[in-house]
This record gives sequence, C-alpha cells and structure tokens, in this order.
Amino acid sequence: MRIIGIDPGLARVGYGIIDIQDEKKILLDCGVIETNKDKKEGNRLYEIFNDLNELIEHWSPNIAAVEKFFFYRSSTTISVVQARGVIMMVLASKNIQVSEYAPAHIKLTIAGSGKASKKEVLEAVMYDLKLNKPPKPDDSADALAIALTKLNEECFT
Repeated sequence: MRIIGIDPGLARVGYGIIDIQDEKKILLDCGVIETNKDKKEGNRLYEIFNDLNELIEHWSPNIAAVEKFFFYRSSTTISVVQARGVIMMVLASKNIQVSEYAPAHIKLTIAGSGKASKKEVLEAVMYDLKLNKPPKPDDSADALAIALTKLNEECFT
C-alpha cells in the first residue's frame, strides 16, 4: 500500500509519500509544492494542479489523506479552500480514495493528544518513520503526520 498525505495551502502544499512493505513504513518522498506569490491566484492554483498530477503519476499512491480545512478568520481562508478544492479534484480524477482528518484528530492519533504541540507531533512522526532528522519544511512533516493518521486507521480498523 502506498499513501500520499497532503497538507493544503496556496503558498505551499505539503506532501508526504509512505509505502508499506512487509509491515514496515518507508518514507519515499516528502516536500512542498510551492507556488509563486507574484503570480495571480488562478495561475497558482494551476501550479498546484500540475505539480500534484506529476507527483501522483510518479509515485502512484493507492490512497490519500488530506487535512480538513478548519475555519479561520484570515485573509487567506478562501485561497486555502480553493487550493484544497484543486487537490481534491486531482485525487478524484485519479480515482484515489481520500480520507480527511481534522487537525485535532491528527494530533490525537499521532501524538496521543488532540492538543499536542507541533514539536510533539514532529517527534512522533520521526519515531514512527525511524527518521534521524526532521523532515523539512514543516508542511512536509505535517503531511507525513496526515498520512500516518490514515495508516494507523487502516491498521486498527
């Protein structure tokens, strides 16, 4: 089984790709899709569309896990929701099953508390994937936590 975890955003979309081989979790790739802030929003959304399509074609994940958008009163709220819509559209176009998780659920599943700090979640991700150093940038670490949430759900349901 191969999973892609996605942390949506307009400026940066975090992604993490994990493979399960002989009951071991193997980190294949993680990083960010970064859009050019000087471009118009529509062009930035198209960058996400293209780059995510390329990632999926390269890694061929079976399933996806995406962070649910939590409403914030911010000037970027609509942009993030639009980016998330592009992400969901790409996954649907590839017939990839998607699970969605709220931030508190991810923290609870990964670190044992729905109010876990970013540091606690990062440490849990590193432990679970047997990493010697933290994945960078933070958006990719968050995406790995999202993917691990789905994997833990698969293993225990």
